[in-house]
Formats: sequence, structure tokens, C-alpha cells
Amino acid sequence: MNVGAPNDRPIPAAQHAIQIVDAGRTVHNREKPVPRPGPYQLLVKMEACGICFSDTKLLHAFTSHPRKSEVLEGLDADVLAEIPSYVPGPLPTVPGHEPVGRIVAIGDRVRRHRLGERCLIQTDYRHLPTAAANAAFGYNFEGGLQEYVLLDERMIIEPETDERFLIPVGEEPSASAVALVEPWACVEASYVRRERRGPLPGGRMLVVADAGHAISGLAPLIEQGRPAQLTALLADAAQETALEARGHAVTHIADLSAIARQGFDDIVYFGADPATIEVLQDGLAFQGLINVVTGGASIGRAIALDVGRVHYDLTRWTGTSGASATEGYAAIPPDGEVRAGDRMAVIGAAGPMGLMHVVRAASAGWKDLSITAVDIDDSRLAHLERAASRIAASHGVELEVANSRTAEIAPGFSYIALMVPAPVLVGQAVALAGSGCRINIFAGFATGTRAEIDLDRYLERRCYFVGTSGSAIPDMKAVLGKVERGELDTNISLDAVAGFEGVADALAAVEGRTASGKIMVYPSLPDLGLVRLSELAERFPGVAAELDDGRWTKAAERELLRVASRSGRDA
Repeated sequence: MNVGAPNDRPIPAAQHAIQIVDAGRTVHNREKPVPRPGPYQLLVKMEACGICFSDTKLLHAFTSHPRKSEVLEGLDADVLAEIPSYVPGPLPTVPGHEPVGRIVAIGDRVRRHRLGERCLIQTDYRHLPTAAANAAFGYNFEGGLQEYVLLDERMIIEPETDERFLIPVGEEPSASAVALVEPWACVEASYVRRERRGPLPGGRMLVVADAGHAISGLAPLIEQGRPAQLTALLADAAQETALEARGHAVTHIADLSAIARQGFDDIVYFGADPATIEVLQDGLAFQGLINVVTGGASIGRAIALDVGRVHYDLTRWTGTSGASATEGYAAIPPDGEVRAGDRMAVIGAAGPMGLMHVVRAASAGWKDLSITAVDIDDSRLAHLERAASRIAASHGVELEVANSRTAEIAPGFSYIALMVPAPVLVGQAVALAGSGCRINIFAGFATGTRAEIDLDRYLERRCYFVGTSGSAIPDMKAVLGKVERGELDTNISLDAVAGFEGVADALAAVEGRTASGKIMVYPSLPDLGLVRLSELAERFPGVAAELDDGRWTKAAERELLRVASRSGRDA
């Protein structure tokens, strides 16, 4: 094993760490052993780690969280047994999946990483599935809210791309700026992910047609996608003839009772029965798409639509009030990106993630863009306006802040980004939508959460729900590149700093939505409580003097690490 990095202190035997030990219970463990790397392993000293709303979900769910369960594929059981930081099920875990750190020890058989590298850590192990999700750093593998974390090189190389999950980063950006790349990358991913605009080639397709609805526009779609399996539930012989005339083998089913277990990649429904639509969505596979072709009929009532699956399973809804299935697929946009001329609303804009969405849109360079930042807290809205107005003005973007409790929000938006996981707001977003509106369900609704949606209006206005969970390595590299080139200061989203003694308060602030921005934890300051940037002048005046018009800076970070570590030693 190779140990040490330039100017680094010896690795201690024990460390400070935050651990979730049961549902709703965290502890500040001051004597957690520091593991020594095995042959394929490396030890990373944490510089900083952000607090995420997802950390509060893990805290409350603990063993029932889908990412806390055991890894089913991707690593052999004997390899998992060699990794002390693998902690599935009831084992205590260290949260924190917005980290930056430096490699301080490596095993003799580590080939892709080197001693002393400073790294941004991608934490979403999609190549390691669990029963209902996938493994992740900060969940069933220990995360960044500790001084040192152990990783195994056999789990941090992406099999499909051979990319490293530890992304090298230079010395210039502050630790906070690098750690904040992760949440900013999640925002980036929600806009740039490419959407499937036709049937999945070689996938499983279900066609359902009610009595009185002709099967129209399906033939070219079948020729395009050439589904490996075509299943149908049809109401009359004419529909059967129209489908089977295409020359594809069709499996007929008698009813919808078993489709929830089928996992169809595409469901094309010719009809307008609301109860049928609600059942059909349960038959969608991961990344499955439902195309509702009403043929001019009215659905007539709101649909209970699973918005959690839109976010976590990437399921998609399209369709048409016309008669042809091709119209539904044609309505799908190429991605979830903002466009020139959009009238955009960000609902829940004054929270940490909402601010990122506003700043990203305002600084992207889209012409004739207007943004309405909607929230219910005037003080947080004022903070958002101070942070983003200068950026918006410099790019010619019209920015308006609005408290939805006291101001009427006029409908007609062509882009809506939703930050708040309240199902009623999804229905309200559809009501506020104009023609061709893209609705970005960024809020992390639990799978199974249903919102009442006016699907008639959704189809008539050609709305489209997009939603993503987490980010991929390219998203992180894209945002990191902006940071290193000076095009983006992720620190604009920072509201408070803390050591381990401030983590409990930080989690409460995130869950209670009282923070106007992100909270950054510095593991080298274990005894520091939660300190808002607005409180620095009183608590640490020397640190406050290094802020840039109230914004966190590398100089402020350096001064905090100096004075807070000294005060901890003095105490």
C-alpha cells in the first residue's frame, strides 16, 4: 500500500463521522476507525461535502430506502465482502453524496488512480443494481460526511464507458465550488437528457384500443421500432385486422389485470377512458412511454398520474387529441432544454435547487427569455433576486420574482420547472402551461406518488413532462469544465457552512426549506456548528471580509479553515 500526499499529515487510526444508525437517528461518531486500503482500494480524504434534500429521505427511510439495500449484480459477493464501506440493510451508513476529496492512500493493484489526486466524486453507481434502484455513495456505500472514505477501484470504473467515477480536478477551484458541481450537474442533466421520439427498437409494445376507436398511424411506428414483442388488447375484429395486417406476430390478452408485471417499453392507447389510462401506466417499464390517442373524445376527469416514476423511472407521457398515434410521438421534444423566446416559470425557485435552475437558464444565452421565479417566502425570494438579477440583466433575460400567496400567476408558460414535491403543484403546472410547454418535474417525488392531472389539457396544449434523477459522468464533467474555465461560480448557490456539529441543524434546515441555498460541510472542522453566510460578520468577521458581495469565495473558505480549526484546538 502506498500512503501519503504532499504536505499531508499521517493518516490517523480514528476519525470523526456522521452516521445514520436508524430511521430518524444520526450520531456524530468521534472514534470511527479509518480503514486501510486493500490491494484494489484507495482512501480519500474529504475536503468538503454538501447537504442534499435526498439525505433527509435516507435519514427517514433508512433500511426501506431503495438505495440502502443489497447490490444484486455488477460485483461478486466476495468482492463486496472485501469492502468495509459497503453497508447495506441495517448497517450504519455515512451519508453525503456531494463530495470532493484527495487520494491519500492506494493499494498495490490500483491502476487507474494515483496518490495525491484531487477528485470530484460521481456517486451514482447505476451499474450496480439493487432490488428497486441502484447502489450509491452515501447510501449502501459510505459517503462523504466523514474525514476519510474508502473506495474500491473495481466499483468506481463505469463498465460501459471505462470512465472513472473519481474525476480529477485542479487546485484552483475552492473545495465548495467543486463539491457543488454534483447538484449543479443534476440540474444540467434534467435539461440535456435526450428524449426518445419513437418506439424503442426491439422493445416490448402494448396496443390497447377501445370500441369505436380505429387504430391509426401505428403501421409506420411498428416498422420504425420493430418491437421484439407486440401485445394487444382490442375491442373488435376490425382493430385486429388493422394490427395483424402489418405482418407482425401479435399476442392477444383478454384484460389488463396482469400488465403491471409486464414492463412494456411503449404503450399505445386508442381511447379516452380515465380508469384504463390509470391502469395502463402501471405496465410501463423503466424509461417506458405511454402514448394516449383520444381520437377527439374527452377523458373527462383528472388522471391520477404517477409523477414519482416520471422523476425516478424516466417514464414519459405523450399523446394527441387527434386520431393518429404518429401525432403523439411527433409531439415529443428532443430534450428538456429551455428555448429562445420561452416564458419560463420556476416553482419553488427560492430554494437551493430552484436558484440553480434560475441561474442556469438566465446565463445560458437564450434570446428573448423571461423567467418568473415563484415561491411563498418573501425573504428567500429577495435573496434569490439579489443573487440572480445581475446575471439575468447581463444576459438580457427578464427576471421577475413572485410570491404565489400574494400575486396572481398568469398562465401561458412555455417552460415550467418544478422544485417542490407537492403533487397538487404538478396539476397546477399543467393549468399554467401554454402551447408546447415542457414541464420539468425536478422535485423528487417518491415512486407511487400520484398527482391529479388534466390530461385533456395536457394533450391539447402538447405539454410534455420531463424528469431525471441524479447525473452522469458527462454531466459532471460539463459543469466542472464551466467552473474551471470561470464560466460558472457554483458558490452562488451556497447559503451556509458547517462542521459535523452543524449537520443535524443543516438537515433540519434543508428538510424545513428554511435555507436559501446549499449548505457545505467541512470534515476538517468537526466541532463547527451551522453558520449562515449572513451570520459570518458576527461569528467570523475575518471570513466575512473575504466574501464577494455576500457570496462565498475561495479566500473565505481558506480563512474559515484557518480560524475555525484554530478555535477548535483552543476549545
